[in-house]
Amino acid sequence: MTYTHKNKGVCSTSVSFDIEDGKVKNVEFVGGCNGNLKAIALLSEGRTPEELIATLKGNTCGWKDTSCADQFAKGLEEAIKGEN
Repeated sequence: MTYTHKNKGVCSTSVSFDIEDGKVKNVEFVGGCNGNLKAIALLSEGRTPEELIATLKGNTCGWKDTSCADQFAKGLEEAIKGEN
């Protein structure tokens, strides 16, 4: 199933991803720092949502209190709680 999270307070506008058999796949950010977000997407492939949340949640970008990675973690939390 594909989930999409509308990001808030960051350069990317959204992140979409699939969760299949308990693993994250097909992560794709819209907007933002292209190279960095491609790297996050590649490093996320095949990991569990819980593992990614533990790694990415709370990560900040510059002076902001969030980041694209933190927004991805929030989207993962919503997905596993069935809110998306």
